[in-house]
Amino acid sequence: MSETSKLSLPKKLAVLGIMAMACWVLLWQLLLSPPAFFPRGVAAALALFPIVPSLLLSVFRRPSAVFWGGVAALVYFCHAIAELWTSPEIWPLPAVELFLSLWIVFTGNWEGLQAKLFKRNPAVKG
Repeated sequence: MSETSKLSLPKKLAVLGIMAMACWVLLWQLLLSPPAFFPRGVAAALALFPIVPSLLLSVFRRPSAVFWGGVAALVYFCHAIAELWTSPEIWPLPAVELFLSLWIVFTGNWEGLQAKLFKRNPAVKG
């Protein structure tokens, strides 16, 4: 049995979010809103850099891809907030990045959140 089949549904959704984030970053930097005074390819490579480790781990079906994707998602979250604040004219682009970063963080951590938030108190009967 492969290691990917051992991943739960939320973890698989997190891996899907990691791949979507990589596609979104490339689409944004190369086509939708390329930088005016910087080469497109360099901008795309720099924007893609944080997610590359989790992409490679996903390709090799490693469960740690979700952890590293969550770490990269925090970088993209900060970037999206900064872009929303400084470039309101392109607000839909960072809004998608913000959504994807939250998607990765919450789906990657859903099992832990679920265990913490919905934990039953053993002292309470009923």
